[in-house]
Amino acid sequence: MRVPTSLTSRVRKRCAVTHESAARVRACSVAGPCAPRCSRPARRASQRGAAIITALLVVALSAILVSGMLWRQQVQLRRIENQRLVAQAQWISRGALDWTRLVLRSEGDTSAGVTWLGGAWGMPVAKTRLSDFLGQIGDVRAEQGAATYLSGSIEDAQARFNLRNLVASSTPGTLQINVTQIEAFARLLQTLGIDGQLAKNTAVYIRSGLAYSMTRFQTSSTTATSTATSTQQLAAGATGGATYTDNPGLSDADSNSAVAPLLMTSVDSLLDVPGFTPEALARLRPFVTVLPTTTPVNMNTASAEVVAAIIPGMNLSSAQAFVARRQNVFFRNLSDVQLALQGAGVQASSVDTTLCDVNTSYFLVHGRVDHERAEVDRTTLVWRDPLTHMTRIVRDEP
Repeated sequence: MRVPTSLTSRVRKRCAVTHESAARVRACSVAGPCAPRCSRPARRASQRGAAIITALLVVALSAILVSGMLWRQQVQLRRIENQRLVAQAQWISRGALDWTRLVLRSEGDTSAGVTWLGGAWGMPVAKTRLSDFLGQIGDVRAEQGAATYLSGSIEDAQARFNLRNLVASSTPGTLQINVTQIEAFARLLQTLGIDGQLAKNTAVYIRSGLAYSMTRFQTSSTTATSTATSTQQLAAGATGGATYTDNPGLSDADSNSAVAPLLMTSVDSLLDVPGFTPEALARLRPFVTVLPTTTPVNMNTASAEVVAAIIPGMNLSSAQAFVARRQNVFFRNLSDVQLALQGAGVQASSVDTTLCDVNTSYFLVHGRVDHERAEVDRTTLVWRDPLTHMTRIVRDEP
């Protein structure tokens, strides 16, 4: 079979083109002017990979910055919300304290000058939801206060031994150590297993702190005096108020030492008195307090340890019998107290009114508010006027 001449010529031309292309490729693979044009696709691929990695890094960095901004914004919002909750809890605590003062005033109006544990003030408030305590007002406000809880109690501050009694002001302008009160405090320390000699150190420390206090000559009878009288007392005390020393003891003399401790306002200040340890303070804390003025101990509310300390010749077992008898009937006057002491085996001719009483002017109000995440614990010292029964906030206890 004979192949046409035209078809043969076509095949030859195509083979020639193919051989020529293959030769060019081999030449470009070795070297030549067309070598840069052949490497462009590889460069473009590498550039595309670097661009992708850069874009991923930019996206990751942007995500980190945005997440950090959102986190800081969330923290700031939570901080503002916590401040709002704490402010609301504090206002609720203030309202509860005002209600407590109203209870103390109404109890003073109906108690006929007697403070005892069975009074309205002596009933603690268990943890109660605020909405249940105040009552729900309509369906719209039914959920208000659902996450807020109140609890608290009132404690007779004069049921404890007042450390302020260790220093007396018998005459205006003088600060004297009260030997009778020091002996009572020493008996309390010995009952609790603490060195009784620390009573002298405590008395001298308190007197040193009172030397430059504006209320150093204030007593329970002069709490509501006029401004003119107070100014006269302070002026009189300017010459004899600096009665402090660095040498604890009853035989110390007045001196103008450059060292004077701060005014004792809490039981924790006893750690500044040489000889007291944290363990001794922990045992002593439930039985002592520091009040602004000298006060007697309320025999209707005092513990057996305090009663045994302030009554000479009375041991702890007799004091416990005295407290047990008090649970059946409270004391209306000091004559009832004297009869109860005689029944407990104490031969006392008369009861010292500077040591004992049946009424109270100082109260410790313990309150706690749980408002969602906010918690507010507050202990406030409240003074009640023995005549008008008006109340006044003295200070917040730590």
